[in-house]
Amino acid sequence: MIVCGDDGLAHRLAVELRGVYGEQVTLVVPPSVRRVRQPVVGRARAASAALLDRFSAAVNRTGAGGAEPAANEQVVEAAEVTEAVLTEAGADRAAALALVYDDDETNIRAALTARRLNPRLRLVLRLYNRRLGQHIEELLDQTAAVASGTGPGTAGLDASTTVLSDADTAAPALAATALVGTSKVVQTEGLVLRAVERQPPRPGEVADPGLCTLALLSATSNDPAGADGSEGSGEQGPQLLPDEAAVASATGRGTVVLEQVSYSGPSLPSGRGSVPPFASLFSRRLRWSLAGLVGCVLALAVALMFVTGEHPLYATYVTLLDLFGINDPAFHESTGRQVLQLLSGLVGLLLLPVLLAAVLEALGTFRSASALRKPPRGLGGHVVLLGLGKIGTRVLTRLRELHIPVVCVESDPEARGMAAARRLRVPVVLGDVTQEGVLEAAKIHRAHALLALTSADTTNLEAALYARSVRPDLRVVLRLYDDDFATAVYRTLRAAHPFALTRSRSVSHLAAPAFAGAMMGRQILGAIPVERRVLLFAEVEVGGHPQLEGRTVGQAFRAGAWRVLALNTAPPGGRRGEGESPEEEGAPASGLVWDLPPTYVLGAGDRVVLAATRRGLAELLGRRRRERAGA
Repeated sequence: MIVCGDDGLAHRLAVELRGVYGEQVTLVVPPSVRRVRQPVVGRARAASAALLDRFSAAVNRTGAGGAEPAANEQVVEAAEVTEAVLTEAGADRAAALALVYDDDETNIRAALTARRLNPRLRLVLRLYNRRLGQHIEELLDQTAAVASGTGPGTAGLDASTTVLSDADTAAPALAATALVGTSKVVQTEGLVLRAVERQPPRPGEVADPGLCTLALLSATSNDPAGADGSEGSGEQGPQLLPDEAAVASATGRGTVVLEQVSYSGPSLPSGRGSVPPFASLFSRRLRWSLAGLVGCVLALAVALMFVTGEHPLYATYVTLLDLFGINDPAFHESTGRQVLQLLSGLVGLLLLPVLLAAVLEALGTFRSASALRKPPRGLGGHVVLLGLGKIGTRVLTRLRELHIPVVCVESDPEARGMAAARRLRVPVVLGDVTQEGVLEAAKIHRAHALLALTSADTTNLEAALYARSVRPDLRVVLRLYDDDFATAVYRTLRAAHPFALTRSRSVSHLAAPAFAGAMMGRQILGAIPVERRVLLFAEVEVGGHPQLEGRTVGQAFRAGAWRVLALNTAPPGGRRGEGESPEEEGAPASGLVWDLPPTYVLGAGDRVVLAATRRGLAELLGRRRRERAGA
């Protein structure tokens, strides 16, 4: 396996491949960047940055991400991923290549070179642009198929191309973590999974399994959504994919259950949805003025009809001519007709300023609709989101999909997510979160939760500590670069504020399992964190897997490893665009069958959706590949 990258995701992915899947890894990194730390930006204090440096150095000396490579890891230092570098790393004989640079263009250029060197190489790309990623994926798969002589669209899994985004992979978990009691959502290519954490049952009760019990939470965790459990916490830690006996005996423990498999919330507004409705173009006072003028015109038309005896339509027409001053003077008409003409002219004079006010108000409304909105007065129960970069933009979209009120704070007016905030009509406060008064402008004292997702650990930590000083019971979610540092911050904040919910998440920790799974030859659909463990959802072809082929759904289930959730009956290769949603097309998201009976026999041609642990997926597919290579 070859991993090329310039940030922490590459190192975390290498650790995942070595430790979980037992693979030989060649890591390609820029010179002198073996130990990468997220750059501190913004108004981070020098003392805080120095403290973070010392803490990270202490962690790295004892952790897996130290300066020295592991026994089954080779490190190649290169400023650019050229053909010579890929050849030196062994791309011509490698099984898979992951390109996880932070720049989309760098990853695409390297992928095109690698596909030319080895058409059978399995590629995993990190791209933020989802629509471009879909086209690149199709192009590289077609190139591999043509080079292998099998024809377009028939390339096997060993030469597949998978495009993933760390932002998309981590965003559902970050959004759900800020909302205790709400569901965790995984959505990829039209597939929507909804998992929800349930409170521990009372003594003597059995946890409700829902559609399917995905996990049992830690027995020692104080809060039901706690993040204290890890893979090394033993029986007291979280149990992924428990069997019926474990669920029945799990009194006093919270559960993570599969509650539904389709999104039922409101759809996101489209780009045209930012146009305000007609009623909001004019103020209430202006609408009453317009209604009064219309009433005067109708009254004058009725009076003219009685005075002259004309047809109602003709009387209305004459009244409008008098109103706009384009009718002949009524010199030789009756007195009543002359009086009505004067009154119509007076109403016409009153109409001019009202029409001018209506035009100005409409223009102002359209202009404010395209500008940044401010938090409305009396706002409460919302989520304050700090940072509108790659991660923040994806999390903002997820929160709006769940119809949750959000107030964003961003220091850069040209940030990536500003356009999305305008389109979604989300209030934004421009300013540095470390400056006094910025969080107050975002109504932090009445907020439901704080999501600190800037690119600087010290900024996120400083904002969280200040928010806690304002609201000790505020729910806080921090994006921290290093997972060990995130664990230490979480434990310290929970000890200082035992009655408040605190979460610390590392994006690379949340995204690395999905990237590693794709390198092993699977289509990873998403990941759901269960405390400090990760549960993966993958689509697997049954053929060639003795653990699945010829077995019933009940027999194929292995507690703590994998579980069959659904059968995919859609034709292979029929994918939904990354930017599309099932609500926009008005059709079901996919051909998934969820109510499979335990007696259903899995055939070689079936494709199933699995919920699995990382080690379970490694056992299911990694071992088979090595046995075939050895044969």
